[in-house]
Amino acid sequence: MPLSDPLEIVPLSQPPAATVQVPGSKSITNRALLLAALASRHHSCNLRNVLQSEDTDIMTSCLRSLGFQIRASGEQVTVNLCCSGDCGVIPAKVADLFVANSGTTMRFLTAFVSLGSGRYRLDGVARMRKRPIGDLLQALRQLGVRAFSENNDGFPPVVVEASGLDGGTVQIRGDASSQFLSGLLMAAPLARGDVTIEVDGPLVSEPYVGMTTAMMRRFGAVIEETSGRRFFVPGGQTYQARDYVIEPDASAASYFFAAVAITGGRVTVADLGRESLQGDIRFVDVLEQMGAMVTWGENCVTVQGGSIKGIDVDMNAISDTVMTLAAVACFAQGPTTIRNVAHIRHKETDRLKALTTELQRAGAGVEELPDGLVIRPAPLHGATIETYNDHRIAMSLALLGLRVPGIRISDPGCVAKTYPGYFTDLEKLRTSTGE
Repeated sequence: MPLSDPLEIVPLSQPPAATVQVPGSKSITNRALLLAALASRHHSCNLRNVLQSEDTDIMTSCLRSLGFQIRASGEQVTVNLCCSGDCGVIPAKVADLFVANSGTTMRFLTAFVSLGSGRYRLDGVARMRKRPIGDLLQALRQLGVRAFSENNDGFPPVVVEASGLDGGTVQIRGDASSQFLSGLLMAAPLARGDVTIEVDGPLVSEPYVGMTTAMMRRFGAVIEETSGRRFFVPGGQTYQARDYVIEPDASAASYFFAAVAITGGRVTVADLGRESLQGDIRFVDVLEQMGAMVTWGENCVTVQGGSIKGIDVDMNAISDTVMTLAAVACFAQGPTTIRNVAHIRHKETDRLKALTTELQRAGAGVEELPDGLVIRPAPLHGATIETYNDHRIAMSLALLGLRVPGIRISDPGCVAKTYPGYFTDLEKLRTSTGE
């Protein structure tokens, strides 16, 4: 059923007590699809608990355009190579790939198609054309790939004229996007020669790189890593086909953990535990610093809300949850300072500017910093929140409405990018209170 636009969030009349099952991780799904494609030369790969969303549909569509056969039945996906074994790593010799506003797809596939033999063009929506990719293109050129920005400005559209990846040593900046490094890493085992990747400067969102290397190893790749700064990948490897189960999305879970921090309730997220590949599971540690109670089960985590206080926190490693924390901070005792996340200005929107504008619209005291925010709690009031076609702005700031009457979310359908059923699941918190 289509969502009303704007969508009004009705406050909860009492704290929820719920167990929530969130969908599969977007970050793991898109990595698994790509690794399964590279592993599918001899056997099919079966993926389970695959996220069904716009972003993952875009990755699937692009892989099909590159010649891979992908059969989906709900949350189960099978990936095969749809040609004989001598068709090359990437079957298609020419492809024009439209990635919409999926940054993961743009960055990963730009590196991925360097393994092919032909000409590949990648483009997206207007916002994607404002999301920098020059550092990745420069890194690919260091490895002998002809990869360039069509407009020579360091932004998409991107053209890759590929004849396979030779190997070599490459330096790449780490302060713009960890996805550049992840894309290079996943392609590197299939290079003809060894690949050494050296990270120049600080690496943002470092847990996502750990996710990438862990998944590469599960698909059979060998990687040597030195302090997260230098990666040596022997060339001439092959990924091994396997069945793979996608974890629930820890970023999606953060909204429900935040909901009970705001309302004082209790929520358990199933099938997500301490051993998660996802750095964003550490968002519960941030809530614990604020005063929430966190309990780890054998394969679940429970957060109990209560009196929460403002904190000063470096969110670089889990920056996708900055927006979630910003919503929680509006209800804390004392100010909250969020630091070291300048790179989120280059996401679906400038997230620091958007958070400042929209939280102020609802009455919060917000100071925008070059690399973060200071949020000073103040009496909130109803407002129509603009979402900038950014799923995380919509999902995070909807949480304000669990306590504040009159919060309305513009373009709520933008959550389909990563969590189409979000507002339905959020509404289940009301059912858990007995309303």
